[in-house]
Amino acid sequence: MTFQGWTLILVFTALVLALARPMGAWLFALYEGRRTPLHRVLGPVETGFYRLAGIDPGAEQGWRRYALHMLVFNLALLLFTYAVLRLQAVLPLNPRGLAGIGADGALNTAVSFATNTNWQWYSGEAAMSNLSQMLGLTIHNFLSAATGIAVAFALFRGFARREARTVGNFWADCTRVTLYLLLPACLVYALFLVASGVPQTLAAMADTTSLEGLRQSIALGPVASQEAIKMLGTNGGGFFNANSAHPFENPGALTNLVQMLSIFALGAGLTWCFGKAVGNTRQGWAILAAMLAMFLVGTTVTYWQEAAGNPVLHHLGVAGGNMEGKEVRFGIAASALFSVVTTAASCGAVNAMHDSFTALGGMVPLVNMQLGEVVVGGVGAGIYGFLLFALLAVFVAGLMVGRTPEYLGKKIEAREVKLAVLAVAVLPLCILGLTALSAVLPDGLAGPLNKGPHGFSEILYAFASGTGNNGSAFAGLTAGTPFYNGLLAAAMWIGRFFVIVPVLAIAGSLAAKKHTPETAGSFPTTGPLWIGLLIAVILVLGGLTFLPSLALGPIADHLAMISGQLF
Repeated sequence: MTFQGWTLILVFTALVLALARPMGAWLFALYEGRRTPLHRVLGPVETGFYRLAGIDPGAEQGWRRYALHMLVFNLALLLFTYAVLRLQAVLPLNPRGLAGIGADGALNTAVSFATNTNWQWYSGEAAMSNLSQMLGLTIHNFLSAATGIAVAFALFRGFARREARTVGNFWADCTRVTLYLLLPACLVYALFLVASGVPQTLAAMADTTSLEGLRQSIALGPVASQEAIKMLGTNGGGFFNANSAHPFENPGALTNLVQMLSIFALGAGLTWCFGKAVGNTRQGWAILAAMLAMFLVGTTVTYWQEAAGNPVLHHLGVAGGNMEGKEVRFGIAASALFSVVTTAASCGAVNAMHDSFTALGGMVPLVNMQLGEVVVGGVGAGIYGFLLFALLAVFVAGLMVGRTPEYLGKKIEAREVKLAVLAVAVLPLCILGLTALSAVLPDGLAGPLNKGPHGFSEILYAFASGTGNNGSAFAGLTAGTPFYNGLLAAAMWIGRFFVIVPVLAIAGSLAAKKHTPETAGSFPTTGPLWIGLLIAVILVLGGLTFLPSLALGPIADHLAMISGQLF
C-alpha cells in the first residue's frame, strides 16, 4: 500500500461527499415536479411526450397502479430488445454483418438490461451490431436507471405524505428523470469522454499497423454515448468485452476517476434528496455516513489484500502486489477502489478482472453484492434497498426498548415488516438456491474454469451478481450456455422486481398512515448509535447469504492459497 493509493481513496470519498448535496438538490426538484433551468428548452418536449402517449402527468397513482404501469413498461421494453437482438442480421447499422443472437442469449441479454443488471455473456464488439448496442441496449441504460429513481421517489412520498392514497405518477417520474437529468448529464459526459479519446462513430473498424509492422483491425463504434449512461446509470455493460479495462472505454487516470465518481453520484445524491423529502436532511446524511463507513472498510480490505500480493508467488520468489488481471495504467490502488465502487453500487463495470484478485480481495466485491448492493447502491435501488434495512432496524430497536417501532413519524407495523422481510429474503433464497443447484447438476459444473473453492466462487459470484442486478463476473465461468442463460435471467428478474413490488407496497402503506410527532421516548435516527445499528442489521441479515457461501468459497480459497496449494 502506498501514500498515493490512500490519497486516491480519500480524495474520491471527499468528492463523493461534495457531490451529494448539489446532486440531491437537482433530484429533489424532479421529485417535487418543480421547474428547473432546463424546462425552458425541454419543457415542450416533455409536454409533447405526454400528449403523444395520452398521459396526464398530474393524475396520481396508488401503489398498485404505479407498480402495474412500471412492470408493463419494463416488460414491453424487454420484448422490444429481444426482437432487436434476434433480428440483428436483417436490421441496419450492422457493418460487420453479424448474425442474430440465439434465443437463450437474446432472452438473457434483454432481461439483463431491462433489470439494470447488464450481465454480458458475450463479447460486445464481436456479437452486437451498432444498432443493437444503441437501440437494443443503451435505451435500457437510460430507462432502467429512470425506473429505479422513480421507485425511490415513490417510497420517499410514502414517508413524506400523511393519510394519502397515492405515491405519484410513474410516467411523470420516469420522463422527468430521463429528460431533465440523465440525458443532459450524459450529453456533457459523453463529450468529455470523446475529448479524452473515447470513440464515437458508426464506423465498424479502423485498420492500422502495429509497432511490430503487423496489420491490425480495431473495433470501433458509438462508444462514448453508451459509456456515459453505463456509468451514471450504474448499468455497467461495456461496448467492448474488456469493459472499462479497454483503453477505448477508459483511456487514463482522469477518466477512471470520473467514471468511479459518476457511479456513486446519483446514489449519494438520493440520500440527501430523501432527507429533504422527509423534512430532515440529517436523516439523509446519516444514511450516507453508514454507506460510506461500510464502503471504506471494504476498500481497505481489498486494497490491503491486493497490495500484499499472492503468497504462492511469493514462495516462488516473485515479490510485490497482485498485478494479475490489472491494467498497468491504473495499478493496484485504482483497480481495487474501482472493484469496490462498482459492486457497492449495482454497476458491474470493471477496470480489472475480479477473477484474478486474491481470495479475500475478491471476497469484498462478492460480499457487497450479497448485502443487496445497498452500500450507496444503484440509482434508486440503493436507497430503497437501504430503507428496507432501516425499517427492520427500527423494528429491532423497538423490540429492545419495548416501544412501537417508529421511523420518521410513521409507525412501523406488521405489514411493513413482513413486506420488508419478503424483499430482503429474495437475495439469500435466490443466490444460495441457484448456486446450490448449479453446483450439483452436470450443466452447472461444466461452467467453472477452475476446480475446488475458486470454481465454486465463480458460480456463487455469477448468481450474486445476477440477483443483485450488478453484472460483473468472475469471468472464469463459461456462462453463455442455455443452462446459465436461463437461470441467470430468472435470477435477474427476481432480484429486480420481487424487491420493487414490495417496496412500492410499503410506500402505499406508509403514505396512508398518520404522522406521529417525535417524543422524548422516540428512538433517534440520526446519530452514531443509529448508524451503528443500521450497519449491524445489514451485516447480520446479509450474513444469511455470505457466511455459508464464503466458508465454501473465498475463505477456503484463501486458506489454500496461503498454504501454497494451487487449485
